[in-house]
Amino acid sequence: MRNLKLWEEYSREDVHDIFSPDTEFTPQSGTWGLHGMIRIPDRLNDWVFFVTFGQEQGDHVFDESVTDDGVLSWQSQPRYELNSDVIKSLISHDDRVSNIHFFLRTKKTSKYGYLGRLGYLTHDTEREKPVYFQWQILDWPAPENFLGLIGLKPLVIAPPEVVKPKATAKTNELVFVSKPKPITRNVGTKTNEFKSRKSPDYGLIDSNNKKLGLEGELLVLDQEIEKLKRAGRLDLAERVLHVSAVEGDGAGYDVKSFDVNGDIKYIEIKTTKGSAQTPFFISPNEVEFSRQHSKHYFLYRLYEFDMDKRNANVFVIDGDLSKQISLTATQYKAYLS
Repeated sequence: MRNLKLWEEYSREDVHDIFSPDTEFTPQSGTWGLHGMIRIPDRLNDWVFFVTFGQEQGDHVFDESVTDDGVLSWQSQPRYELNSDVIKSLISHDDRVSNIHFFLRTKKTSKYGYLGRLGYLTHDTEREKPVYFQWQILDWPAPENFLGLIGLKPLVIAPPEVVKPKATAKTNELVFVSKPKPITRNVGTKTNEFKSRKSPDYGLIDSNNKKLGLEGELLVLDQEIEKLKRAGRLDLAERVLHVSAVEGDGAGYDVKSFDVNGDIKYIEIKTTKGSAQTPFFISPNEVEFSRQHSKHYFLYRLYEFDMDKRNANVFVIDGDLSKQISLTATQYKAYLS
């Protein structure tokens, strides 16, 4: 039996032997030999997706693709409706607790390339038979040589034009806006929006983009220093400190600054190229520090960050973060009880 490894090729029988070794495999027949969506035995919400680009079924031609940000456009089998149990299960998919393993080929005669696991992004709330989904490939990006091996050419998607609350044409500029309203997850989008938007999971991408995080911190650092200088507080401007650069990420905040009266400000910076609603990752240390220093703690959420112009919109959450944001555990540290 082969072990499952990212960015390798597998036959259907290989994949069957990994996930269902106690059952028989029959080529071109049965669940593992024929189906595109297969539940993994004894795991109610774990799936294997076999996808062949360019497939047809009856009168339906599947229009499926992968973007350069790892967004998979995918359709269910034509028999499924929005209220089907299978579809409702996929819409509620939570990649923290269950897995969808994605195997792709671009030719019927080829083996399937394993691109890793999928995370739900959105679905079309108006079309069914089939139901249309967008998924984030969680292990993206894949190596160029692997993409060439399986014949996958990702679609290059130009970022959507964003209407900013205020003009941000200048370089080195932060535009402060009000905190946005929360959104409900896994509700899907209407057809027009679904077709026009293939937005990746920027929260996942941001967490792996150290350069983006550093650029956001440096922009805030510069703005804090400049603001104090304009207020005539050169003494305070000289004391602004990029703590995460000096100490690393363990302090619970990134920048130590001051207001014009000399009161200290502990600033944590979270930066994204995505929208204001993009989720972000935060450590228990950062949340606890905000609780202990709630009168002086500020989280700056930079969004729609432009790396070239070095500008962004930003909203601020001040005080105890645990009372103002919804925290979702991604893993646990366990003790015997």
